[in-house]
Amino acid sequence: MMPRPEAFDRDIPLGDLLRGVPPAKLDAVMTRTLGQCWRIADANGQTIRQSSSPMPTDAVLAPLRIDIEVVGHIQAPQARQAHAVVASTWLEMVLAGAMRYRMAADLHLETVHADFEALQAKHAALLESEARYRDLAAQLEQRVKAQVDTIERTQRQLYQSEKMAAVGTLAAGMAHEINNPLGFIRSNLGTATIYLDTIRKMLDAFRRHGGPEMSSLWRKLDMDFLLEDFTGLLDESTAGADRVSRIVANLKAYASIDCTDGTPVDMNGAVRAAAGILQDQLPPDVRLEMDLQPLPPVSGDASRLNQVLFSLLQNARLALPEGGGLIHVASGMAGNEVRVAVRDNGCGMAAETVGRIFDPFFTTRDVGKGMGLGLTVSRDILNAHGGRIEVDTSPGAGTTFTIYLPVASDAIGAGVDEERT
Repeated sequence: MMPRPEAFDRDIPLGDLLRGVPPAKLDAVMTRTLGQCWRIADANGQTIRQSSSPMPTDAVLAPLRIDIEVVGHIQAPQARQAHAVVASTWLEMVLAGAMRYRMAADLHLETVHADFEALQAKHAALLESEARYRDLAAQLEQRVKAQVDTIERTQRQLYQSEKMAAVGTLAAGMAHEINNPLGFIRSNLGTATIYLDTIRKMLDAFRRHGGPEMSSLWRKLDMDFLLEDFTGLLDESTAGADRVSRIVANLKAYASIDCTDGTPVDMNGAVRAAAGILQDQLPPDVRLEMDLQPLPPVSGDASRLNQVLFSLLQNARLALPEGGGLIHVASGMAGNEVRVAVRDNGCGMAAETVGRIFDPFFTTRDVGKGMGLGLTVSRDILNAHGGRIEVDTSPGAGTTFTIYLPVASDAIGAGVDEERT
């Protein structure tokens, strides 16, 4: 940084003024004028320049003035007094020129320093402005990124909402179309069972009272087997109709046709609905176990929460080896949160895979077998409900997904359902 000069001052020491005069020339002029004995001193008597010869006792002083101020004097022998006056007059002219030069130089330096300080202030202001613009650009970039993430998340949720709406509409139509014929099939099977009992009683009476010919015909037609097998057929048909009815009910519960957003949701009921859909898809060597503890309701969209649970159950099923395995679902309380954990004893995941499982469109399945949105949408749904999802896994040790949801505000302190599964 350029040093700042002192305040502009005309009181410049004599020694500083004479620095601009070459010493050899000064000595030559003074010796030619005053001889071999002379001395230049400042106003305080301090010697500035002198000859090598000693000064006699009768030396005289000739003052050196700049304007009217005495800044020093010339000392010379008394015999050289007139020459001393001439020398002082000449040196005063030299000093006046040096003084003007020094004043001009100081004024120039003061001006340069003031300009330099002004430039420094402008530079600091520019740096501060640049820092503000840089911070503003970073904030805008963060806001744009947040808006893009929000738009992408909203698009995914809209996509899944439309998908779930389509599933709900399909389930409603299926429930209506299937339940109508299923109702009279179930009714007819019940009636057929009653009729069969009546026919069995009548035929049994004919066999007992119809004589040898009737008994021979009974055996020939193997009526005992026919009636027994007919009963079995009706029982199997009734069981099949009941299973179809149960599948429709599970599908309707999973799609939550009769629920709306913001209503109390029983997470145990949601687990049962999702498990009921998955149960019909499981191979015989896969076991689905549930340990559901009493839970208070949560507030939210039942169809979306069902979607989360079914997605986790489906992922657990796909993680199991071909030789079968176990899917375990447990529910309980964790403070003021409802906790539901879905655990499988499948292949597990490596750390680098876990770091990406919630990224949109990331999937470990073969091409065409998954969009890679299940866990991403599940996390978004839970975040929208004020909840969260955690994963605990390692290669070969299976995977546990645990979701947490806040208890509905009107259910806090009201206790939990006493039903146990």
